[in-house]
Amino acid sequence: MGKWPSKPFWRGLLITGVCALSVGAMAGSAQARVVRAKAPAASHEAAPPASTSLPALQAQSAPAEARLLEIYKLVGAGQTRQALSKAEALIKDVPNFQLAQLVYADLLTAQMRPLPSMGHAPDDLAAKAPQRLDQLRMEADRRLQALRDRPPQGALPTQFIELPPTTKHAIAVDASKSRLYLFENGPHGLQLVADHYASIGRLGADKSFEGDQRTPLGVYYITSRLDARKLTDFYGIGALPLNYPNEYDRRLGKTGGGIWLHGVPSDSYARSPNSTDGCVVLANPELQTILDRVQPRSTPVVIARSLQWVTPLKTEPQRRSLHNLIEGWRVARASGDLNRLMSFYSPQFANGTRDLNQWRQTLEKEVTQQRGRALQLKDVAILGWKDKSDILVVTFGEVSDGQRTGAVKRQYWGKEGGLWKIFYEGVIG
Repeated sequence: MGKWPSKPFWRGLLITGVCALSVGAMAGSAQARVVRAKAPAASHEAAPPASTSLPALQAQSAPAEARLLEIYKLVGAGQTRQALSKAEALIKDVPNFQLAQLVYADLLTAQMRPLPSMGHAPDDLAAKAPQRLDQLRMEADRRLQALRDRPPQGALPTQFIELPPTTKHAIAVDASKSRLYLFENGPHGLQLVADHYASIGRLGADKSFEGDQRTPLGVYYITSRLDARKLTDFYGIGALPLNYPNEYDRRLGKTGGGIWLHGVPSDSYARSPNSTDGCVVLANPELQTILDRVQPRSTPVVIARSLQWVTPLKTEPQRRSLHNLIEGWRVARASGDLNRLMSFYSPQFANGTRDLNQWRQTLEKEVTQQRGRALQLKDVAILGWKDKSDILVVTFGEVSDGQRTGAVKRQYWGKEGGLWKIFYEGVIG
């Protein structure tokens, strides 16, 4: 196994290639043009009206990123001829992977003549593409960083406190690493099954208002699936909208919308790390693996500035404590004791149509209708978030004794004076 190349070495490997690209030495292959339907009015990033046809994803089935990283390893081990051969095969299979094209260009140059130093390029050429060069440097940085800094074995992001068996998958995005992690929920709990390079907002993370070109931070859910046939080619093979702004975002006064996970145009393979209007963007083959698996409405998506990983064993005391908290609310809800039930709610409660006093009237009707029957909570999901304050996002099915189904509710809890209080509750299904 070859060692990883040093950062100055592989960074330099990009420079000759990007300069060659800037003067047209490596033009991308032409793609047939087709007309696609317009994106829905709620879409958010400016998309060109005409688009190119989607490439066959079969040619990109082998992970292109893994192949590129293997090339870096070969370069670091001094095996440049093998690296060149693998780079040539990679760009043949994935011709629109620009970072791979640039590495191939530098490897070719190194075969033909010695470079004064890796990263050397004539000033007049280097000056023609400084911004694109910086973007490619950052992309290479992020890809290598994420593959070097692997999550601890068996660890999970701290936000995933409890997920029911009906939640088959979960997603977490680390904005600082430009990385998306896909988890599968099986008999042994959540397991990391894939992770992919991802692009976020031009101005980084922590979205606050419409048009700020930032990606939101928080706990979200996929709300639907948008087919590529209903979108322009700009969005690639499809899109998964998120429920931004969520109720906590609204409480903080955040605005905007139209935040999606989506793909790239068919004449591209990937975008630079900070290049979207707020969406999370993946290469089409990698987005396809997500589209094939996740279910709208039940799949949580955590977007964090930097993910913190912890083993389930270490979070078990917290999980039990929060499970008992939700169980306490259930018992109060079923007891018919309205005052006891109201003690779980924040004075600042608001669900968009009702304040706390109005919500008390709603709960009074629900408690009366319950008539002392047992109440079960099914498929309980508990997700945590912490920035300015501690937040819980709790989703469950509420089923009364004698009934087979009931309303699906979502609650947002926040800490007030050290105690958990519900500041939002609503029916979502």
